[in-house]
Amino acid sequence: MVLITGASSGLGAALATLYSQESAVCISGRNAQRLNTLAATLGANVSSHSCDLSNEHSVISLFDSLPQTPSVIIHSAGSGYFGRLEDQSAAAINALISNNVTSAIMLLREAVKRYKDKPVTVVMVMSTAAQMAKAEESTYCAVKWAVRGLVESVRLELKNHPMKLIAVYPGGMATPFWDTSGKSLNTSHFMSAEEAAVMLKQALTATEHGYISDITINRG
Repeated sequence: MVLITGASSGLGAALATLYSQESAVCISGRNAQRLNTLAATLGANVSSHSCDLSNEHSVISLFDSLPQTPSVIIHSAGSGYFGRLEDQSAAAINALISNNVTSAIMLLREAVKRYKDKPVTVVMVMSTAAQMAKAEESTYCAVKWAVRGLVESVRLELKNHPMKLIAVYPGGMATPFWDTSGKSLNTSHFMSAEEAAVMLKQALTATEHGYISDITINRG
C-alpha cells in the first residue's frame, strides 16, 4: 500500500494515478470532494481520507484508517506564498508555516512513531527552494529549509532502523499550486506534474542494498 498526501491535485494526484496501476493507494488532502472524485476515477485500488495534516488528531485518524502498513508514504502536501517580505501579511505567513512545516512535522512524527522499525519508505517532497535562496520567496524558502532540516535531523534518529527517509526537491511544475501562491508567471515552459511523477517514481526504485536518498528534479 502507498499513502500519498496532497493528492487532490498536482504532483500528488499524478503519483496516485501511477501507483494505482500496480498497488493499493490511499490518497489524502484537505478537499474531500476532489479526493473522492479522483478516487472514483482511478478505481477500486484507491481509497481517500480527507485530513488536516497540521492537526495531530486528524493525522492520527488518517493513519488509523489504513488497512495495513504502507510500504511507501509520499508527503506531497504544501502551499506557496510569494512576494517581497514587507508586503506579506502575517496571516498568510502563519498559514504558510502551518501548511508546510507543521504538516510535515506531524506527518513524519506519526509515521516514525508507528513504523520506524519496519521497512517503510517515507518520501518528503519539498522544492528546489530548500536548496537555494530566491528573491521574493523569502518565507517560502524559510519553510522549505525548515522541512529540509527536519528531514536531515530525523535521518540521524533513524540510523540503524529499517525505515528510509527520502528528500525530494522538484523545480517548477505547471500545477494549480501557482493559483493560490500570489505569484503570476508563465508556466508553459515548466514540466508537468505527470512528467515529474514519472521521474520521481523511477528514482524511488530501490535495490536490496541501496536506494537514492536525495532527489532533485529540475525543469529543462
